[in-house]
Amino acid sequence: MENNEIKGNVSEGRTVLVAEDVESNFLLLKAIIGKMYNLLHAWNGKEAVEIYEQFQPDLILMDIKMPEMDGLEATRIIRKVSQEIPIIALTAFAFDDDRVKALEAGCNDYLTKPLSAPLLKETIAKYLV
Repeated sequence: MENNEIKGNVSEGRTVLVAEDVESNFLLLKAIIGKMYNLLHAWNGKEAVEIYEQFQPDLILMDIKMPEMDGLEATRIIRKVSQEIPIIALTAFAFDDDRVKALEAGCNDYLTKPLSAPLLKETIAKYLV
């Protein structure tokens, strides 16, 4: 994939799929990283899987609790197709058990809400090198 060959500005041409069912949470993410990355938005896990298959983003921010299909199930389905795509779980659930479930489902990392903007940017940058 050509985007992986980009040197210099890490964010140049990078696309992040944001799976988030709460519009205000998506708008917050857009405000934090929208100028750094091209954003795609899925309202639920089912849409996240469909958008991933269609657009092949560089990274996925996956909310865990969503209608129709939760983020853990969507992650498991995406992992059957790709082990390479970085998936970062975003959740209001801060218990160790929730972190373990997210990692077992195939998430590469785990961030809790409310999000820290610097930590979010740092975590994304860690995977999009």
